[in-house]
Amino acid sequence: MDFREIECFLNLAEELHFGRTAQRMMVSQARVSQLTRSLERRVGGPLFERTTRAVRLTALGASLRERIAPAFQEMHDAIGEARSRARRVDGSLRVGFLCATMVVPEVVRQFRARYPHCTAELREVHIADPLGPLRREEVDVLSHWLPVREDDLQVGPTMSTEPRTLAVPLGHPLAARKSISVEQLAGEQVFSAAGNAPRYWWDAQSPPRTPSGKPIHRGHPVATVHEVLSLVAAGQGLAPMVQSTADFYARPDVAFVPIHDLPPADVALVRRKSDRRPAVEAFLAMAAQYAQERRRQTAAPRPGATAVRDAVGTG
Repeated sequence: MDFREIECFLNLAEELHFGRTAQRMMVSQARVSQLTRSLERRVGGPLFERTTRAVRLTALGASLRERIAPAFQEMHDAIGEARSRARRVDGSLRVGFLCATMVVPEVVRQFRARYPHCTAELREVHIADPLGPLRREEVDVLSHWLPVREDDLQVGPTMSTEPRTLAVPLGHPLAARKSISVEQLAGEQVFSAAGNAPRYWWDAQSPPRTPSGKPIHRGHPVATVHEVLSLVAAGQGLAPMVQSTADFYARPDVAFVPIHDLPPADVALVRRKSDRRPAVEAFLAMAAQYAQERRRQTAAPRPGATAVRDAVGTG
């Protein structure tokens, strides 16, 4: 039996007016008449008495309404509950991070507050296998330095764009510089990535050559950021990094020198293309909104800045 026919019958039985029923169902009066006649043919008898002045239920119609209305309401409620559960954000969400930016933890805090039925936790991933935990479903979303060019993964919102810096041991000739050029890394030793980190990705983080084509030697393979900085402190190499990592992992035996001609690094959220769970969708939507608002606030002039600029311009 047609769901729409039953809905029309129950509405007409309540309104007893074709025009009001049509408005309630947002259809034409002709459609109401068509649905009513169709149901009457299925039943095998008239459900309504129609005159030019009134519409009344027949005894058959009243009996059908008494039996079918509770069942229809139960089915309607069941469908509504199923829809609500399908949209509900619950379960668990594991957010991996390779870079120690504080942006993602803030989004996790906001996500927990908005969706208390979903547990959200942070998990660190490492240089040696940055994408493996996402593919193995050990994490559901990953905060990762770009680029990521993998067929099974999808890059989501960019959370931050960070300047590049060089980790050098104290006492190294470059440690006293205010900034350096990538060309100054020619002949220096940096690190290679241990494990199965994509080559194109590591080349973007730690260039194998200077812009003029001079080689930058790669030595000891590294698996974690802590290992990188320990080796730098021991004088076994230098390490291009992002500013947030330098801030988060600051230590007294390592200096961080800005690299003024290396492009900034984008940090974005990455997901499995196959994972369309409501929790993942909700987290990415919240992260995109947070990142957009953060960029807007960063771009907005500070209070008084306009007045100062105007005063300078008219002076």
